[in-house]
Amino acid sequence: MAEIRKATRESYGEALRDLAQEYKELVVLDADLAAATKTGIFKKAYPDRFFDCGIAEANMMGVAAGLATCGKIPFASTFAMFAAGRAYEIVRNSIGYPHLNVKIGATHAGISVGEDGATHQCCEDIALMRTIPGMTIINPCDDVEARAAVKAALDFVGPVYMRFGRLAVPVINDRETYEFHLGKGVIMREGSDVTIIATGLMVCEAVEAAETLAGEGISARVVNIHTIKPIDSELICKCARETGLIVTAEEHSIIGGLGSAVTETVCGCCPVPVVRIGVNDVFGHSGPAKELLKEFGLCAENIAVKVREALKLKK
Repeated sequence: MAEIRKATRESYGEALRDLAQEYKELVVLDADLAAATKTGIFKKAYPDRFFDCGIAEANMMGVAAGLATCGKIPFASTFAMFAAGRAYEIVRNSIGYPHLNVKIGATHAGISVGEDGATHQCCEDIALMRTIPGMTIINPCDDVEARAAVKAALDFVGPVYMRFGRLAVPVINDRETYEFHLGKGVIMREGSDVTIIATGLMVCEAVEAAETLAGEGISARVVNIHTIKPIDSELICKCARETGLIVTAEEHSIIGGLGSAVTETVCGCCPVPVVRIGVNDVFGHSGPAKELLKEFGLCAENIAVKVREALKLKK
């Protein structure tokens, strides 16, 4: 059977369309990028509930805030670089501070934006959103999880930042049995020697790395943290106690993202070595997405290498 691949940005657009019939208050805003963010799928089905705010992302966030005060559930959509970067002050003051029920759909995040280059490869968005009090952050790993994340965001009252990718990634969750629980991590594979905690497209890479390591007699537990804030502190501390070693993997800067959140959690409950895999405080550059991911070490091969190195810290 051929491997199914799908970009989570497509899942976002389809989920909005599919949920709109049930959620009459759902409206979608975009900043002249509907074809890229895939909100065009929603626009085609519900044109009267779609608002193109033009290339004015900060203004779009203000409009979304206003709609939320009127009882609507707005999904403000644009590239992560613009949603978290260009519009940060408005998100902070007009959405975060009054704790409004606005959902931010940020697509094209991370190095996998590829040929668009450093200016559009936002590897700082999670760090920025983590600093806003009360902001919930979701970074789904595949189509199944992305669709579930949109539903969870709709049901949750408060600001939510959702991170979606441009690159088509393997669908690793079972559509029939998967359950999404906001703020709760998912154990993808059991293990006792080390815990690999991953988010977004790195979850699939982590599972593949664990399978490789198993052939070498290394038992690696893999945990999917789809909700980075609030993070599943209970599960992370449990893994720290049981395996005594953690390796994190994210398509984001190692500063302020998943690795930072896990390290902060572990230091407070059960200090163990934590090795972070991510973008190492550098800008990206233009190139094919898959090649860039390997170049920056965001792949199963490098996770396996880092785990082997990290195991020495336990001795």
